[in-house]
Formats: sequence, structure tokens, C-alpha cells
Amino acid sequence: MKLWAKGYELDALIERYTVGEDYLLDKHLVHFDCIASFAHASMLHSIGIMTSTEKTQIQRGLNEIVSLHKNGEFSIESHHEDCHTAIENFLVNKLLVGKKIHTARSRNDQVLTALRLYQKVALLELMEASLSLAEEFIVLARRYQHVPIPGRTHMQLAMPSSIGLWAAAMAESLVDDVAILRSAFSLIDQCPLGSGASYGVGLAINRQMTSDLLGFGKVQNNVLYANNSRAKFEAHVMSALSQVMLSLSKVSADIMFFSLPEVGYFKVSDELCPGSSLMPQKKNPCALELVRAKTATLCSNLMQTMEIARPLPSGYHRDFQETKASLINSFLITQTSILVIKRHLSFSVNEERCLAAFTPQLFATDVALRHARNEVPFRDAYKKVASALEDLKGEDPRENIMSKRHLGATGNLSLSGIELNIASELRWISEQQEAWTKVEAWFYDLS
Repeated sequence: MKLWAKGYELDALIERYTVGEDYLLDKHLVHFDCIASFAHASMLHSIGIMTSTEKTQIQRGLNEIVSLHKNGEFSIESHHEDCHTAIENFLVNKLLVGKKIHTARSRNDQVLTALRLYQKVALLELMEASLSLAEEFIVLARRYQHVPIPGRTHMQLAMPSSIGLWAAAMAESLVDDVAILRSAFSLIDQCPLGSGASYGVGLAINRQMTSDLLGFGKVQNNVLYANNSRAKFEAHVMSALSQVMLSLSKVSADIMFFSLPEVGYFKVSDELCPGSSLMPQKKNPCALELVRAKTATLCSNLMQTMEIARPLPSGYHRDFQETKASLINSFLITQTSILVIKRHLSFSVNEERCLAAFTPQLFATDVALRHARNEVPFRDAYKKVASALEDLKGEDPRENIMSKRHLGATGNLSLSGIELNIASELRWISEQQEAWTKVEAWFYDLS
């Protein structure tokens, strides 16, 4: 039975259109909706709406749903519309007290709460995966810190660089991305449960209690803003995810360029490269190309969500339903893309090709700076070198990159500082995960 049922049948086309893919997407929310429902039931018990026996019955019923769901045996059908209806129907069919579970609650604050919990857990997993990838780049930076490659601007040869500098740059980028993800986590760490359909409820509910039981940092205070923040908060989260994807897209583009046959610095493993149906020799970096393309997909999801939110007046609107797929899809894209990039860091390095790529003109800036060090004004030194580029002589690329010892340069990557940041972020993630584990333990505790 639909939670809004009033004794009439909805037009079949309208039902299909309004349900959309919600009943499929909600498989990601069942676990979180059940935990939030038990927090709500516990609060209802505390204000006398449920007895202790009824609360225990609800807990057992919700535990059973989670168990069935984990085994693929809990069905959410299109006629349910969403997981919330499927869960409540299961409880009502099994327990008389199931009819009480929706007291003082709307599907609006119900889905908001489940989505917030889903995002919190997914963000922690994503932060952990991003830091793990950053650690892999640190390993590469140490292994190849003495291997020179030409640095480029505008895709043209510029100055001496190194594989170590490149790998350390990617590690540092990911650490910054995690800081952005952590900001998004802080924003959504507010409990909207109890806001109802945007205007609160006429019972003396205890919103602080449910927030504490679910491990939120605080209650989202204003009941109207709670619903107004939907899509707005999701957009902030997707913006954070897009920063991770922008980092991964750059990694993808670089690995593809460095592994071009004409360049040959890297060699990507054959098993990571599908072939061509026509050309027998082809081994294509398809997964890296898709990371690059899926970055655009995620950015499109962000813009779609912002555009859905932009024209809406205050209160709940069904438009918000369209943001759920974008949000969940964005998490799935980012999580999988991190794994894809991690797999591609198994590339081999051809040091001979790296060294052979150096031309005398790559050292032009260094020559000009040496003149400047000898009290020649830099602009004069610049012009002197520029007017005689054909006279430049080659230098030892290794000596060049290791001679640059200032902070963050090729001869001083300062990897220990990045590692300290990674360790600090991992400790914070561990604390948050431990807090969520306690929430789950409370949910499962049937003693």
C-alpha cells in the first residue's frame, strides 16, 4: 500500500512517470533508512507513542529487513515507489505496531535522513580511497624522484622536470581533494529528522535525541531550511566529488600522453588495454579515456542538481527526486574511477626514453638564471639566451633536477609533509568510522 493512499487508483502512466527509477536507486538507502527508522521509533517510545515491547518489535523487524536486503531477498517494487514504502509495508504486514512507525514523520525528512547517512558513509569511504591512492603516488615519487622528464607548458617543451615531481603533485592534489570532501562531510553532518514536510509536527518530539542516536554532529535546526537544503547540500557534495575526478582526469591524460609510442616514458600493462575490432596491433587506454569522460558526466550531474534547485521556492518539491540518481551515480563513478587509476599505477618506466627526450633548449631558463645570479639583470639575461638558442649545450638532466633544492622543487619534494597530512586525515576518518560503527552496533543490539 502506498503511504499516501486515500482510496483512489493513480493513473498508470502518471505512476510510472513519478516513480521513475527511485525504487531501483533506493537499494543504496535501505540500510540507512532502517537505522534512521529505529532512531525514530526509539524517540517515539521516549515520548510515550510506543511501548518498550513495540520498540523492540520494530527493531527486530528492521533488523530482519537489513538481513534480507544484504542477501538480496528484500524486494522494492515499482508499486512501492521507494524503499520507505517497502520498509513500512513489511513492518505493517508483520507487526501491528508497524502502523505507528510513521507517526510524526514525512517521507521528506525520512529520505533526507537516509541520504545524509548514505553520504556520510560514502564520503568516508571515498576519502579513505583517495588517501590510499595518494600514498601510491608517494611511493612512485620516491621510486622515480631521480628520473628526469621534460616539463611542458602549452604542451611544448619547457623546463626539466621529473617523474617524482609529477607523482608528488598528484599525491598533493588528492590530499587537498580530501580536505574538500571533509568540508562537504561537515556540511551534511546535520540531522534533518523531525522536520517533517518542511513545517515540523504537532507532537513534542525530541529531535536532539534522534540526531544523537544516529551520530550526527548536530541537528539541522530550521525545519523549513532542512527541506530547502536538499539539492543545495547534494550539489556541494557533488562539487567535492568533481574535484577528485578533476585530479583523476589529469592523471589519466598524463599517463596516456607519457605512454604514447612517440613519447614512451611509460608503458601501461597490456591487460589494462582493450583492443580494436579491426586493427590487430591496437592496445587502447580505454579505461583512462572513460575516467576523463566520466569526469564530464559528474560535472554535468552537478550542474543538473544546481539547476533543479535554482528556480524552486521554499518547501518540498517533487523536483528533488531527480537529484537522487545524480548523487548516487556521482559517488559510484568516483569510487570506481579511483580504483581504475590505482590499477594503472602499475606502469613501467623507460628511463632511456626519458633521458633521450631532453634537448639543449630545455635548459634555456636555467642558463638565463645563472647569468642573473652573476649580477646580470634577468631581463638582459633572458634576451641574451633567447637570441642565441642554437648555441645552448646539453646538460645532465639528473644533476639539473637534483640541484633545485628549494621547497617543493625536483630536488626537494618534501614528501614527509604530505605523508603527515595523509596520516592526520586517516586518523580523523578512523574516528568517524568508529562513531558510525557504534551507531550500527546500537541498531543491531537486540539484548
